[in-house]
Amino acid sequence: MQYKEVLEFLFSQLPMYQRAGTVAYKANLNNTHKLDSYFNHPHKKFKTIHVAGTNGKGSTSHGIASVLYEAGYKVGLYTSPHLKDFRERIKINGICISEIEVINFVEKHQSIIKGVQPSFFEMTVAMAFHYFAMNKVDVAVIEVGLGGRLDSTNIIMPQCTVISNIGLDHTALLGDTIEEVAREKGGTIKANTPVVIGETDELTQKIFDAIAREKGAPIFYADKAFNIPVAMNGVDATQILQVYRKDSLEYPDLKLDLAGKYQQKNVKTILKTIEVLNEMGFNINRSHIYKGLRQVVANTGLMGRWQVLGANPAIICDTGHNAEGVKELMQQLSQTPFKELHMVWGMVNDKNIGRVLRLLPKDATYYFAKADIPRGLDVDILKKEAQKYGVIGNTYMSVEEALCKAKKNAGANDLIFIGGSTFVVAEVL
Repeated sequence: MQYKEVLEFLFSQLPMYQRAGTVAYKANLNNTHKLDSYFNHPHKKFKTIHVAGTNGKGSTSHGIASVLYEAGYKVGLYTSPHLKDFRERIKINGICISEIEVINFVEKHQSIIKGVQPSFFEMTVAMAFHYFAMNKVDVAVIEVGLGGRLDSTNIIMPQCTVISNIGLDHTALLGDTIEEVAREKGGTIKANTPVVIGETDELTQKIFDAIAREKGAPIFYADKAFNIPVAMNGVDATQILQVYRKDSLEYPDLKLDLAGKYQQKNVKTILKTIEVLNEMGFNINRSHIYKGLRQVVANTGLMGRWQVLGANPAIICDTGHNAEGVKELMQQLSQTPFKELHMVWGMVNDKNIGRVLRLLPKDATYYFAKADIPRGLDVDILKKEAQKYGVIGNTYMSVEEALCKAKKNAGANDLIFIGGSTFVVAEVL
């Protein structure tokens, strides 16, 4: 089989949540345990860090992996979804799994794939764990796909659990309230295993505290440990952060190569996680932290987080897509200089889009487009719904056409922002 044939098999034969939606979601771990047994429990052969959360878990996972890499560890990194190539999901020291490795895995294990009939995500998790074990990684950072309690990644017994934050996303599967979502994501907390919570929230803290108390898991809140009262943009496209522990300057001039003010929340989570890992016996010093956060993109290949794609006009994309994430993005946009704002925007059809649309600026020119996936929201429906919130624009046949029109209309001092869905950003990248 050729690599393209393998991808076609994976995408067409295995139900994939990102493309098909809830039909691909398995509300149990039965298939995951079958695959894990078949591969002789590969996740037990390396240490893991488990990262859950509504927003920020991808950036947090990449940041932790980058610091561990600088500390000299051989680091596996499993994330989802991918933006350009399936292989982005599975990396060791920032290098994607090779095409031949993907081909060999699918060809060699056809019998178990056809026998178990796993979802796309279940199969991908099995591939990642098998690949990490075969290559003898020291530690793997494992990002939860959806929720936590019933996520395929939740068979691991990590050194540390991380929950970045809680918001209302995937409510059809995880629950309609913050408390319900917190319980699902809190299902990643393991017995006697430390857990780092990125953001303190009155509604979720009592839930996490109760789960941690029941499991005997030490619990830490990153935003109680650190604060960042001062931040500047460096001339080298970094953020320069002054990180305090109470009244003491703990990390002066800490550089981060991820733009977007919202990343400051993730930095606190990363720093607290590193502290916990050191207490667990890891050897990570300040130099590793500074180098790792300065080179997250270079070390891990992270894309799509306030990523600058062009200048004159400025073109920026970001994968933030739920209400909590879009609120952060709109705050960032309000602090970004431009003459006119052009928004290339598309969404998926299984979200409460009203919660997002009401957050969008009214004084922008909108270019509505549908990502080329089954879950993509029809542009006519998007346009009609957007009008209810004073968000006015035209529809286009594709993301590419929408972006071309935005470029044609935009002046040199304008800003084109691309977002609303991970898959809109993926098509641009």
